[in-house]
Amino acid sequence: MTAGQGPLAGVRVVELVGQGPGPMGATVLADLGCDVVAVDRPSVAAKVKRERPSISPFTRGKRTVSLDLKNADDMATLRQLIDHADVLVDPFRPGVCERLGIGPDVVCASNPRLIFARMTGFGQDGPMAMVAGHDINYISLSGALDMLGEENGPPQPPINLLGDFAGGGMLLALGVSAALVHQRMTGKGQVIDVSMVEGAAMVAGTFYPGVDMGNWGPRGTNHLDGAAPFYGVFECKDGGYFAIGAIEDQFFAELIQRMGFEDFGPQWDKSKWPEQKKKMTEMFRTKTRHEWSELLEGFETCATPVLSVKEVETHPHTKARGTVVRRNGGLHAQAAPRFSGTPVEAGQPVHPGSHDSAQVLADWS
Repeated sequence: MTAGQGPLAGVRVVELVGQGPGPMGATVLADLGCDVVAVDRPSVAAKVKRERPSISPFTRGKRTVSLDLKNADDMATLRQLIDHADVLVDPFRPGVCERLGIGPDVVCASNPRLIFARMTGFGQDGPMAMVAGHDINYISLSGALDMLGEENGPPQPPINLLGDFAGGGMLLALGVSAALVHQRMTGKGQVIDVSMVEGAAMVAGTFYPGVDMGNWGPRGTNHLDGAAPFYGVFECKDGGYFAIGAIEDQFFAELIQRMGFEDFGPQWDKSKWPEQKKKMTEMFRTKTRHEWSELLEGFETCATPVLSVKEVETHPHTKARGTVVRRNGGLHAQAAPRFSGTPVEAGQPVHPGSHDSAQVLADWS
């Protein structure tokens, strides 16, 4: 990131480093132009093999300092950083910052413009606020996990994308961005309570009314979760996979025509879906992924090859768009979304403890 770029250029963020969702949210803020200073523990910084460039997406575009939160001098330095910041990212369980003497009552009194962004799994209050958990626990309480998986099988978690990153890190970045608008209008900060249970519920909430009213069936029986022959993933002759999403009538019609089916049957007769899905499975196994790409990709079929992460770098469309970039030799997603007037770019990753807190304070004073 070039200094001054991005729609949030000039915004100062102190990130107390925790697990994935907090650093991911702070990385999004860095991508958008914020000057993010990540505060790591000295024990973490000491273990870094500095002869190897960092490729961590959680430190890209940031400055990282090492401070011992149990050391009085280091805590005094941290307080100075917070006093000069627009945003503080708190990744700890409720009450930890208060016990450290940097709770919102203290630091927001000293810096009324401060946005105190708190990231937890279950939220700042409620019966489970102090309980340990991970992504799978948060999406299970949100109702999202129950909708994922095959019919008559157990729910299947989508790694930790839905709770940690979509419902956590992204929601943190959104909340901070909204609070910054309020801060600029009023001169006042506020506390943001980011709960990954609630974030996952927001992401999955589109389906809540359908489930509640009986219009969306059990997992694996609906047109978007694996039951339909026109929306799913199919194995090709060479072991590659193709993704089909031909929901609309015109896309389904072109898909069936291009695949060479003569009598596939009606699209929305659910009683025919098992037989039709078998036909689709058998047909895809007659050609390689490349051969299906030549027949289907780029047409009105809603059909695309399932790329590996490494293939995203070389596919004609993602290559032309620059969807991924190399940073210190590691593969990274490019910063998004794109802005016409304030361009964004994924920054270089750095090791924990790579910067001097005194220099940061000099820059921020």
